[in-house]
Amino acid sequence: MAAVAAALATVAALAACGGEPDPTPEELAAVEYAPGDDVEGWQVSTPEAQGLDPDLVAEVYWRAAHLESIYSLLVIKNGYLVAEKYFHVGGPYQKTNVQSVTKSYTGTLVGIALEDGCLSSLDEPMMTYFPELEARLDDPRKDQITVRDLLQMRAGYPWLESSAEGKELLYHGFEPANLVDVPLKRDPGSGWDYSNLSSHLLAIILARACATDEASHDLMDFATEHLFDPLGTTPGRWQVDWDGYRLGYTELFVSARDMARLGQTYLDGGVYDGQQVVPAAWVDESWQKYTESAWYYKVGPNWHSNYGYQWWLIDAGPYTYDLAWGHGGQQIAVLPEQDLVVVVTADPLYGQFGDGPWALEKSNLNLVANFIAGIPET
Repeated sequence: MAAVAAALATVAALAACGGEPDPTPEELAAVEYAPGDDVEGWQVSTPEAQGLDPDLVAEVYWRAAHLESIYSLLVIKNGYLVAEKYFHVGGPYQKTNVQSVTKSYTGTLVGIALEDGCLSSLDEPMMTYFPELEARLDDPRKDQITVRDLLQMRAGYPWLESSAEGKELLYHGFEPANLVDVPLKRDPGSGWDYSNLSSHLLAIILARACATDEASHDLMDFATEHLFDPLGTTPGRWQVDWDGYRLGYTELFVSARDMARLGQTYLDGGVYDGQQVVPAAWVDESWQKYTESAWYYKVGPNWHSNYGYQWWLIDAGPYTYDLAWGHGGQQIAVLPEQDLVVVVTADPLYGQFGDGPWALEKSNLNLVANFIAGIPET
């Protein structure tokens, strides 16, 4: 009881940092979050039965109900769906543009492609897959960029959203030739910059290396066979660029439950429904801190953002959790230490930047970070 009381005090203190009110005991008692009856593919339980304090769960759902842009919040503990609720226009069958959570799906496909053999090594030069552009390179450093550099966002490409020209390119749509056109900010491997182009180049490399239809280079077939079908996921849509390549960095439309299955698969060492879908070693490699203090923004009062292979690693309270993070506050948060997965979908805020949209996104991010930070250590 002392640990729970301390955790609730921690949550209240963290909430106070964001200027949010504290719920009364009566308000907490009135919160409903039990999963519905139609939860195909999940075993349902309660927080109490799985060792998670129900007051902490009620608190996070109470706070979620006060957020402007959240669509869904799911909590999975010990492999059981213990809490699920939808807000505003959200629903269990809604396929949301999960924005940069797409990057974590792309990173997952890289690991699968290595295991499958169609991708031979992370240390292959990027330009191996773009021979038609070699003669156009005006920066010899780009010959040094490897698949690993792209995965770690250490290729040297800039954060495009930091300039008007970059934003125009981002929303105009990438094509392979952009690897030539976009100048490097730094030497490959020398530092970290968040780069949508890097993630998209990964998807193009995968399509060229692994697509079964060499004429179309459509990554969807490989992804469906090796990832989506094994996880019972049918994307609502996955946007393509001007040349027909699936976007490696955004505009994959999946449901909150689809996201939860990816998170649970990673938590279980790449296994889903008894099948090794993602190589276990790849899960471990993806969740290493290749870059510490990686982001330009800070989430929460003292949270630190680190980066692995197309996954974030967030230091919050006594824990470090692994995070697939998309604009607007889309999240797959995985805390192996507590056998916990938390999923959020929200308004993707397409094309919206600045203080207002960031405040909405940050509220959704802090909802999860504060909840995880407040869980008593065992």
